[in-house]
Amino acid sequence: MSPSSTNDLPKLAAPAQRALSNAGIHSLAQLTKCSEADVKKLHGIGPNALEALRRALTENGLSFANPNQL
Repeated sequence: MSPSSTNDLPKLAAPAQRALSNAGIHSLAQLTKCSEADVKKLHGIGPNALEALRRALTENGLSFANPNQL
């Protein structure tokens, strides 16, 4: 994986980084394919990580997937 593909994810605690990596999520673009509820269920994703992800998505004009459209 090239460094540029991970640069858009915010800095997160190690457990949250591992949770996303283990789920195959290495960029904000990949995160948009997941619902917030699904990300929240990942072991290692707590309220602070979820807020950081939400903020990073919003700052880039992105959002979590709508669970009704998955």
